[in-house]
Amino acid sequence: MSVDFTVAIPTYNGESRLPEVLEKLRSQINISFLSWEIIVIDNNSKDNTAKLIQTYQQNWPQNYPLKYCFEPQQGAAFARRRAFEEAKSELIGFLDDDNIPTQNWVEAAYNFGKQHPKAGAYGSQIHGDFEVPPPENFKKIIPFLAITERGSIPLLYEPSKKLLPPSAGLVVRKQAWLESVPNHMILTGRANGNMLTGEDLEMLSYIQAGGWEIWYNPAMEIDHKIPHWRLQQEYLIPFIRGIGLSRHVTRMVNVKPWFVPIKTLAYMANDLRKIVFHLLKHGFKVKTDLVAACEMQLFISSLISPFYLWKNGYFNQLPKNSYIEPS
Repeated sequence: MSVDFTVAIPTYNGESRLPEVLEKLRSQINISFLSWEIIVIDNNSKDNTAKLIQTYQQNWPQNYPLKYCFEPQQGAAFARRRAFEEAKSELIGFLDDDNIPTQNWVEAAYNFGKQHPKAGAYGSQIHGDFEVPPPENFKKIIPFLAITERGSIPLLYEPSKKLLPPSAGLVVRKQAWLESVPNHMILTGRANGNMLTGEDLEMLSYIQAGGWEIWYNPAMEIDHKIPHWRLQQEYLIPFIRGIGLSRHVTRMVNVKPWFVPIKTLAYMANDLRKIVFHLLKHGFKVKTDLVAACEMQLFISSLISPFYLWKNGYFNQLPKNSYIEPS
């Protein structure tokens, strides 16, 4: 039987978070015309995620099956790759286990993909559901927590603007992934002491460099639950540092090999300029103000990104002939 749409839910220790996501998927509307499936990718969880899914499967509707698979190699990129291997449909929508979709999310996701055949991927409108109010001026760094509110009109991400959607609520066309994304990428996600993130941006950079369109679809709405501890300095500073340290990878995806040194120096000069202006603007507040400290951490870690990646052997993971000529 052909499948029109797949919802993939990568999760790590998501036993307490998954039920709300699954209940929202169970109550989707306007999808009687669709053949679709749900796949939970258990990314090496240590809790009772597997038992939870087994319990749900006992009374789950048969017309949109709930499937479970275990991916032992920890990291978001590995879980996502497993989803592409397991999915039976051409369009695969990714929900994190803290992403609560609206009742028409599946309908909106499927329709947009059919209406935009050149879209290799498209992201949702993501609202923050904060357990506690965020700090003052938090809007400056809120996109790093996968909050994406870019208006009510679909938006095409232009390659020149270096802006891409997060993986939360992202739909990817399997053909675009197969044609554009290398089997092995540099960034795999935070796991086992690896602090680098940005694996979703690396994937999307390859898809965009392969000539596929990347879109923002506001009709696909989700609430992203943000617990209180994700607003604390102990979490945010290392998190932002990981984003910055990974930036050299995504910056260079569609840069010709001979031009990489020049582009690297240009980016470093720009990062250094940002650091200087940030210090002039905020002074000692870069140590006491959480948002200013996060911004400074992003600029510094972006500056040293190529050195960090080289020192820690990440460039050894770069696939041969990974450069993709933009279409």
